[in-house]
Amino acid sequence: MKTILLTGATDGIGLETSKKLVSLGHRVLLHGRNQEKLNAIADELAGRPTAGPIETYIADFSRLVEVVELAADVSENHDQLDVVINNAGVYNAPFPSTSDGLDFRFAVNTIAPYLLTQKLMPLLKTDGRIINLSSAAQSPVDFEALRGHRTINDGEAYAESKLALTMWSGALATSLGDSGPAVVAVNPGSFLGSKMVKEAYGIAGKDLSIGVNIVTRAALDDEFASASGKYFDNDSGQFAYPHPDALNAAKMGAIIEEMDEIIAKKLSD
Repeated sequence: MKTILLTGATDGIGLETSKKLVSLGHRVLLHGRNQEKLNAIADELAGRPTAGPIETYIADFSRLVEVVELAADVSENHDQLDVVINNAGVYNAPFPSTSDGLDFRFAVNTIAPYLLTQKLMPLLKTDGRIINLSSAAQSPVDFEALRGHRTINDGEAYAESKLALTMWSGALATSLGDSGPAVVAVNPGSFLGSKMVKEAYGIAGKDLSIGVNIVTRAALDDEFASASGKYFDNDSGQFAYPHPDALNAAKMGAIIEEMDEIIAKKLSD
């Protein structure tokens, strides 16, 4: 039985992945923004015949202080995690800026999972895994938008935030080498039938199981144990090259440096 933290577990791929992981008997830590919704899902999952232990954690990823609190809550209850699945993400912004003064999309899709991963690193052993849900949509990062100084449209922000996520995944994998958990970025599949896709594109989308199956494989299967720093493109069903910026060491390092500065400033304000 593995202990797995799954963010964004109340909708879409996150919800369906939580059902699969729980049914496989793993201890699953479910994260969401709404405690009532989390409780209802946990109750439903607990009733499954082969269900493993279930815990719920609440945090709003648009607020960095809540990300820190989430990591502290998990660390208080566990001295080890086997897998962290950074699934939580948004396409449409309910409002342009967060209470921290950041672009909502970059805050949730890029900075929050980076901060959470950093805070949870002491719980992850060398055979652990960090699975970051990327996307086929990847565009060069506007650093002014990343800093919250410029507002860009939803499509641009989504593609840029997902490339930034893929970039820091590669940079973290390189810095850890063989001494840390595997860090893998995964495009679960384009236009899957999640709430996010329905809201963004107005289409039903493809079967969510396409994404669920690859996320589960990435978290558990041996084929991903030595895949740290790689990018898996589920549209082609194989490891592939991400956007060139996610292979550029200087640009990847700049993303890490920028996020470290943003986090330090926002948490000290």
